[in-house]
Amino acid sequence: MKQGGIRLAAVKQLTRPEEIVARIREIYVPNHFMSDYFHIDIDDIRCGKVTVSLLTDPRKHTNHREVLHGGVMMALADSVTGVTGASVGAVVVTVSLTMSFIRNARPGSRIRVKSHITHNGRTTIVIAAEMYDEDDKLMANILADMMIVDHFPEIPRKW
Repeated sequence: MKQGGIRLAAVKQLTRPEEIVARIREIYVPNHFMSDYFHIDIDDIRCGKVTVSLLTDPRKHTNHREVLHGGVMMALADSVTGVTGASVGAVVVTVSLTMSFIRNARPGSRIRVKSHITHNGRTTIVIAAEMYDEDDKLMANILADMMIVDHFPEIPRKW
């Protein structure tokens, strides 16, 4: 079986939080979209909660008005939801992603997204998240509906 670009042999469910976090990082760090293109950092992983951040690059992440592009903010939001699904053992795809934009951030600053699962069902997961600038000011509220398409058998639903 192949998951996250890594071939798995017989899978034993992990039990220690540090092993689970290491496995989730192993799945997502090689993700070229997250790591190579956007340079998204996974800062914290807990069961059902994830924090990611991005050091914005004025040359790559801004629009024609030289402010952070809304699409970059959406990409960061979508990335955190995938990792959040994995934190409960779910392979998810985005069904719906809604963002209420509140403020922008200075190009060259670090922005952070904190997510948490509000519903963990049999076929769907709902994830809420908040995006903050480096001064801890709220930039956006995010709500995502995710479809569960598979499971990471080694990652427990609760830990």
